Amino acid sequence: MVGDLLDPVSIDNALNGVDKLYLLNAVVPDELTQGLIAFGLAKKRKLKHIVYHSVFKADHFKDVPHFASKVAIENALRDFDVPFTIIRPNYFFQNDALLKSPLMDAGIYPVPLGTPGISAVDVRDIAEAAAIALTSEEHYGKTYNINGPEILSGAKAASIWSALLGKTIRYPGEDMDAFEEQMRKKAPSWSAFDIRMMFQGYLQRGFVAGDGDLKTLTTLLGHAPRRYEDFAKETALEWKKDEKSVKSSKGNQATRSVRKHDYEPVQT
Repeated sequence: MVGDLLDPVSIDNALNGVDKLYLLNAVVPDELTQGLIAFGLAKKRKLKHIVYHSVFKADHFKDVPHFASKVAIENALRDFDVPFTIIRPNYFFQNDALLKSPLMDAGIYPVPLGTPGISAVDVRDIAEAAAIALTSEEHYGKTYNINGPEILSGAKAASIWSALLGKTIRYPGEDMDAFEEQMRKKAPSWSAFDIRMMFQGYLQRGFVAGDGDLKTLTTLLGHAPRRYEDFAKETALEWKKDEKSVKSSKGNQATRSVRKHDYEPVQT
């Protein structure tokens, strides 16, 4: 069933026969409207349970547009009589899977994580936590911080990638104006500003797991959260496989080109 989160009719139709909802909104300018429409319809239909995908420390980052949207949706969940669970993930490991060119070509780790660092998390742990919360009533009314087991700083990330790629990866520091300008080349201006404010908040206020967060998450998952270095190893292997595949493909094309030339009659 396809639904448009800005079209209440389509969402209402999509909720036919549904008794539980995992609510995850994209980071868009109307994220709050989308989230409240879905929540309002879930409330109207008296769904048994909503698991809401929020963000770690949302209430400490109210100057970041997509964090502020999530705070408002969390407040709505708490103010009305709908069973809910909130998961609050940290920054995703898998965002760094998009850094192949900066890392392998330019030799830099460009994400401004700073010296304090963050407790970044694997999306597979987020998915597991969401599934567990959705399939058990014991998580009603609870909020879970979903953090990784280690603090990842910009310099540490660069060091990990240096070892895996066999080359020096440099961490250039935290020039937030330059970072936002670079982001605008790939994303709308509003999004570049939003993401800039998020990372600036990481640097100023911290984004590290609190006391007890890892123990609670380990109990919830039934295993320790995944490590960034293991994600990076998997990703580096995939990139290297892709490089070999491209080289092999180019080699085959060159061979075919030579053979065609060898057998072509000479035009005089």
